[in-house]
Amino acid sequence: MNHAPTMASLMALLRWDKPSGRLILLVPAGWALWLATPQPPPLLVLQILVGGLGVSGAGCIVNDLWDRSIDRQVQRTRQRPLASGALGGSVAVMLLLALLTLSLAVALTLPHRELCLSLAALAVVPILLYPGAKRVFPYPQLVLACTWGFAVLIPWAAVRGTLTGNLVLWLTWLATVLWSFGFDTVYAMADQADDRRLGIHSSVRSLGSRVVSVVGCCYGLTMVCLGLAAATAGVQPWWWLIWLVAAWGMGREVVLLWCRRDPPARFYGLRFAAQVKLGSLLLLGMMASRAGLA
Repeated sequence: MNHAPTMASLMALLRWDKPSGRLILLVPAGWALWLATPQPPPLLVLQILVGGLGVSGAGCIVNDLWDRSIDRQVQRTRQRPLASGALGGSVAVMLLLALLTLSLAVALTLPHRELCLSLAALAVVPILLYPGAKRVFPYPQLVLACTWGFAVLIPWAAVRGTLTGNLVLWLTWLATVLWSFGFDTVYAMADQADDRRLGIHSSVRSLGSRVVSVVGCCYGLTMVCLGLAAATAGVQPWWWLIWLVAAWGMGREVVLLWCRRDPPARFYGLRFAAQVKLGSLLLLGMMASRAGLA
């Protein structure tokens, strides 16, 4: 039974009550901004922040509209507002349209508007299709990872006005795609029993016993690609100390996954949150290094 929307139910629908999922999208956008220019304009940073929050919230609503019947059968998601009946579909659709309108308004105000608008329009396609991918595609996490890549392309386009002829951009994009595939695969480990029962695809099921090895490779290649991007962009030498700490953290996460023995679902949520911290550490170091604040 649907109830009148409350602030708590709306926040839960957008996942704004769980900031890790929102921050993990904004981190690659920050990598792109501070590698594209040493000091991005504050207004542009605010635009990317608002647009990123709008798009990520819209993506959550699309996902829940697609999956509400499935979510009711999964332990981790059965209390989501649409699945539990705390919110109706019409409220979710109205909020979705509002967030897409907000994101469009931000895109219209970005520098190099035509390129940014084109990228934003392209990004809508995987955002809308990702929830359905798990029904037909063995690696739906790859679809999400490619969607995450737009968090790099749009900020870079807003700063530089082009996506061609720059190795830093494509190394950062590749780092983001690899990182996203890795951490979303780990996140999906919490649902593997339910996914198997319901016949839902995931990279966890498709990779089987190789899953931790693949996640480890993704994290390792992420650090290599991002390190090469930062070196090419010209970070200060001390940034590599931060890179080493983050690389150690990535390795530790893989070891924890190797050593797991039927952990509770919360374990995988903690592993996801750890990636937010490691990505943010790299970003903060980048910001300080590029601004000359050593």
